[in-house]
Amino acid sequence: MEENQPKTGKYALNYGLLLGGVSIIFAFMLYTADMHYQGGIAVMLISIALSLAALLFAMIQFRKANNGFMSFGQGLKIGVGVCLIGGIIGIIFNQIMVNVIDPEMMNKAMEFQRNQLMETTKMTTEQIDAQMEMGKKFSTPSMQVIFGLVFSLVLGFILSLIPALVLKKQENLD
Repeated sequence: MEENQPKTGKYALNYGLLLGGVSIIFAFMLYTADMHYQGGIAVMLISIALSLAALLFAMIQFRKANNGFMSFGQGLKIGVGVCLIGGIIGIIFNQIMVNVIDPEMMNKAMEFQRNQLMETTKMTTEQIDAQMEMGKKFSTPSMQVIFGLVFSLVLGFILSLIPALVLKKQENLD
């Protein structure tokens, strides 16, 4: 007798929406501290931790709803889905941030990067200017969307590997 098995997409969507919402709150916190254009290791680590927490919760809830069972593939689908949906929401919010909330954000980010390079490297002003010009080519809205989607998929895949392996439990079909 076949039971109704929970759908991985439902868990990916619900927890992806949750991740997107939490990411927007985090982005607003950075904005209010005037740190939204700086990036850095701490911001990246917090973002990764939020993504990992969301996909872990999604996998655990799916497994509970599926009588304690989850295949590696199901775990991977859930994790990548959570990160992709959260990433799409983050990309949309970032475009709103750059185009509506703080139209000077990209200029602030470039100036911050220029100052960082001047302080931490031995590059000449001409080399820094050349690097900044190269960076402008990759900061267009379409490139931000493409890089954001690719990053979300890759991050989701990498972050999902170990939890999907640890949480997997196959039904014995004997």
